[in-house]
Amino acid sequence: MTTLRQMRFLVALADTENFSRAAELCHVTQSTLSTALKEMEARLGVTVAERNTHSVLMTPIGAALAERAREILARASDFEAAAHAETNAGMTQLRLGVIPTVGPFLLPRALPRLRNTWPDMQIYLREELTESLLTGLTEGRLDLVLIALPHDLSPQIETLPLFEDDYSLATPRAHPLANLSQVEGADLAGRHLLLLERGHCLQKHALSSVPGIALKEDTSFSATSLPTLVSMVEEGIGVTLLPNLAIDAGLTAGHDLHLARLEGATPRKIVLAWRKSSAQTAIFQRIGELLRRSKTVAQ
Repeated sequence: MTTLRQMRFLVALADTENFSRAAELCHVTQSTLSTALKEMEARLGVTVAERNTHSVLMTPIGAALAERAREILARASDFEAAAHAETNAGMTQLRLGVIPTVGPFLLPRALPRLRNTWPDMQIYLREELTESLLTGLTEGRLDLVLIALPHDLSPQIETLPLFEDDYSLATPRAHPLANLSQVEGADLAGRHLLLLERGHCLQKHALSSVPGIALKEDTSFSATSLPTLVSMVEEGIGVTLLPNLAIDAGLTAGHDLHLARLEGATPRKIVLAWRKSSAQTAIFQRIGELLRRSKTVAQ
């Protein structure tokens, strides 16, 4: 029978496409990894990778088996966690993934509460884009992720709604809309917005935030972070939509620009997500309540 160890070797090879780096990732010698994979191939009657002196190319069946192996390894991790949950008072380690448009504005207030509640728990944070976080979750690299919806999710993922996050329009002081305390979707019709680069869920959420109105993106510029967007608006380059969570946390403090609440917009929904097979659902729900309270305190 194929072993979990062989599955780890297969996933490492698929991730690196290099026997030497895959062996380093698995903390074994290259010959050990290569021999184990050859034994697996012989047992299964398939070839998982095409090998030559310079490169490794995963075969279609090899890539498909690697994806299945990721799911199995994640479930095996949950299996062990279930056993630990029976013998320990709580988690001893939390691998938490967050998106860049939420984590920096919520976690600084929440982490002290997490430490007070679980003083013996080691917390490892990963800030990545949504797709990468969800992949890490399903593969077992992460235990819990903090993301924004709407977004397509795997059936094996459970979510806990935390709160809704509305938007405000940020404009230069000299902009025609800078005399308004609130704006509506109609005020944005025909205007082009500065937005984060593709891959950030906020980019898609902002463009679809006003029902019935197709907002347009300024394609001549895109930013990798919200602070960059704020600076561009302050310099008069354009206007943008900012999430109120970030504004309330001080994103625009000290910047000379105008903010107007966007009325009637569809808010993004901030949620926690984890694997349905996880044994730590009760703790994750407690963490969610703690995050929800941390957001309320900031307002």
